Amino acid sequence: MKHILVGLGVALTLFGAGAARAQTIDELVSLKRAGAPAISPDGRRVAYTVREANWEENRYDTQIWIANADGGEPRRLTGGPKSSTQPAWSPDGRWIAFLSDRTDTRQLYRIAVAGGEAERLTSGEEGVNQFAWAPDSAALAFTMTEPVSAAQKERTQKYGDLTIEDQDHRMAHLHLLTLATREIRQLTMGGFVVGSFAWSPDGTRLAFDHRTNTDPASGHTADITVLDVTSGRRDLVVSQAGPDSNPRWSPDGRALAFQTAMSKPFFYFQNSELAVVSLDTREIRVLTGAFDENPSLLEWTPAGIFFSASQRTWAYLFKVDPATRAITRHAAEEAWIGTSFSLTPDGAHTAFLASGPARFPDVYTARITPTLAPTRVSDLGAQVAAWPAHAREVVRWKSQDGAEIEGVLHKPASFEAGRRYPLLIVIHGGPTGISRPVPYGSGSVYPIDLWLSEGALVLEPNYRGSAGYGEAFRSLNVRNLGIGDAWDVLSGIDHLVDAGLVDGSRVGTMGWSQGGYISAFLTTRHSDRFKAVSVGAGISNWMTYYVNTDIHPFTRQYLKATPWDDPQIYADTSPMTYIKQASAPTLIQHGDRDQRVPAPNAFELYQGLVDQGVPAQLVLFRGFGHGLDRPKANRGAMQQNFDWFKQHLWPGGGTTPQ
Repeated sequence: MKHILVGLGVALTLFGAGAARAQTIDELVSLKRAGAPAISPDGRRVAYTVREANWEENRYDTQIWIANADGGEPRRLTGGPKSSTQPAWSPDGRWIAFLSDRTDTRQLYRIAVAGGEAERLTSGEEGVNQFAWAPDSAALAFTMTEPVSAAQKERTQKYGDLTIEDQDHRMAHLHLLTLATREIRQLTMGGFVVGSFAWSPDGTRLAFDHRTNTDPASGHTADITVLDVTSGRRDLVVSQAGPDSNPRWSPDGRALAFQTAMSKPFFYFQNSELAVVSLDTREIRVLTGAFDENPSLLEWTPAGIFFSASQRTWAYLFKVDPATRAITRHAAEEAWIGTSFSLTPDGAHTAFLASGPARFPDVYTARITPTLAPTRVSDLGAQVAAWPAHAREVVRWKSQDGAEIEGVLHKPASFEAGRRYPLLIVIHGGPTGISRPVPYGSGSVYPIDLWLSEGALVLEPNYRGSAGYGEAFRSLNVRNLGIGDAWDVLSGIDHLVDAGLVDGSRVGTMGWSQGGYISAFLTTRHSDRFKAVSVGAGISNWMTYYVNTDIHPFTRQYLKATPWDDPQIYADTSPMTYIKQASAPTLIQHGDRDQRVPAPNAFELYQGLVDQGVPAQLVLFRGFGHGLDRPKANRGAMQQNFDWFKQHLWPGGGTTPQ
């Protein structure tokens, strides 16, 4: 009932045997994972990253690989200490630029595709944020945060290290690097932060989005400006309420496509849109009004405007015709998860990550047709080929209010029909996140597949508010946070019990961020349904959260009030209101530097549980923010969760031998 554990060291643990060789937590954390595919301009090659655990230095290192688009043996392009990320081909196809933190700050490099040593292109006091090649391959634009001002340095020297809330913002601005001379020229300055940007086809202009400051709560101030690179003249082309961002040029350079809230007041859960603005008339036309999901803009090519989006548990590539607004879906199959698409300038070829219920995420290429015909160019799935072939399926059920809910049900490779299994529920964050059926998924806190080998079922519910199910579904937990979410989880348990799959007396639940909040709500208001609960970086009191978080608009939109306007809705949806009902043993995990869900939420829940005599354990991960991004912390969190539920759900209890 006590315990605050800091910097917990955990030994390697072996787990129950399945049909194939059992895994360890260290093996799960050490899985290499692909990312950031970038197809060459001619579509013949693809660069991508591979991330792996560096246990000795306790960090994840990422390097860039390159492969032929039609398959063959990939080769590693970058090496050296630390990481190389964000590969981007030069338009002439000769170079790949990337960012690396191999020095003290993240700088811009390039390397010849033919091979050789990487060349550092920047050496600023601050690191580079984003970059983009000029169309002629002779220059790169990049953004960099401005240095600490002389006034702030003087203040620190005089008074020590302090921060003035809402005032000490450092802006990020555009710079131009001319490769022939290595000259760097600052293109923008002033009281705004540059976000995403894109070159015009003729290389004379840059379109960029910008907001008032670096505060995450200021995202709604994002507008779009076009900059003349030679003269420095700026032209504000999109300025409306709510965020307008991610500009992409039309092939003729006369219009911009962009992502927009179109002045919708509740853009946290309302659909965003893709729109086009004419640079001649400033007329804005919405293209995706009939598409009931959030589209993520990729590129505007001669073939059309491409975007990616979720549809239920799946994810696909789409194209919208800017003239007719007709939308085409490009997918290899219906049960398909395609993400991180990179396109050739002509819109004819793509590289992407793909996965599915029996497919580990790998890099693929394809010619863009309605059905696609992917060619796999990486083979990271080989890492798990000898591991148990657990099954994943999408299940559906009705919630308390009649809403249809989907979830991903994981079954062990040794699944036996007619047997009732213990159930572990893993709840995603967001709430506009989504759980997908992927083997040995990227979750760094919950060892789902190890529980399967121990003889459990695992359910990941896509509760109300999840992405992929349309605006009306995302709005179902507005002024109903926690309450409606709990309906969805509890009805999912009942559905599996009624189907004869689950032992309703052996159920545990867990989640991180919004999933942690829902777990906290369940452990206080519905504690009698669970043998054990784990709350990761979860909200326990919306009032505490509102005044401490770095995204104050979240609660103002979802609860449609501040605590001063409507204290009752804040109380009704806060786990702490129901603390005296709590009884389930609860593990709490939290980063002590979390700004998104600050640590007071963890301490409130912990002390409330202790005061009720509920078995509780609070684990603070020192030096971490909202997520855990180092191998040893991921190892520790996984081990704690595995042992917590093993102790409370399995006969005999106790933790797994170390």
